[in-house]
Amino acid sequence: MTTARWPEEFESLRAEARQLAEALGSATPQEVSEGDDAAVVAEGRAFVAAAESTAPTGRDEVVAGVPCRAFEPVGRDALGTYVHFHGGAMVYGSPRLNDTANEALSEQLGVRVVSVDYRLAPEHPHPAGLDDCVAVTRNVIDGGSPRVVVGGESAGGYFAVQTLLRLRDLGLADRVVAANLAFGVYDLSGTPSFRGARASSVPDVLHPRWIDLILRLYAPSRSREDGRDPEVSPLFAELQGLPPALFTVGDADHLLDDSLFMAARWEAAGNGAELAVYPDCPHAFTMLPTALAARANERIAAFLAAAFQGETLPAR
Repeated sequence: MTTARWPEEFESLRAEARQLAEALGSATPQEVSEGDDAAVVAEGRAFVAAAESTAPTGRDEVVAGVPCRAFEPVGRDALGTYVHFHGGAMVYGSPRLNDTANEALSEQLGVRVVSVDYRLAPEHPHPAGLDDCVAVTRNVIDGGSPRVVVGGESAGGYFAVQTLLRLRDLGLADRVVAANLAFGVYDLSGTPSFRGARASSVPDVLHPRWIDLILRLYAPSRSREDGRDPEVSPLFAELQGLPPALFTVGDADHLLDDSLFMAARWEAAGNGAELAVYPDCPHAFTMLPTALAARANERIAAFLAAAFQGETLPAR
């Protein structure tokens, strides 16, 4: 696994990342009110929906009974399929959060992209959203795509790992060649950084109390301690037999430890793992117009390109 320390060239890019994170943090509602979950969900959905957009070449499709957004490379056969899961704390968002990025990725890499519009909590708590993600991925595998990669951001990283664990137990994990895991949440009981013991003082769009909201809405029957059940927290699962993965995270992210811990356990279980940490970058930083975000997205694209072209990735 590559070191968590960033290249020296990133030091000159930290000021820009910090400045934008501070501006974003001051404009983002971080506190989570207690006792009015419906209002919190409504406010959060409106905030996230404002970041959504619709890319011209995207199509609404139903795959295995699940609504999705799909992109095809223009004028050439696809090298494979990237099954993508959007972020949003299992409660917010849709594939259109990543429509523009997925359109660009499809064309750049020459792959089909299928982004899953999985069911959201609290209307559909665990395991509804995961069931949707697994159903779509199995459909893609059964459809004979040359190569299949899964990935996502935040909650999407969570669903990617959970989907791989389900596929492994079904004997299908070897049909997925790689996983792109960006600032995912893997411990619903709360890692130290998510509980507030952070490595950076840069403001983040997340707040430590969000973990209580996620657990309450997504897995309502579970306490903090119950949140360590591997069924809902993949950090505590047996991780053998999974494909190579790239873990991307900023050191100002409350989910920093989720990636640090999962990348270490991923590798210890015998899987290939790359860990890329970016200084002074908050949660969801890859969507921001900074030089460090550009570096992160370039590395992600290179990792995906290698996977779809059959090049050597970190060993299992």
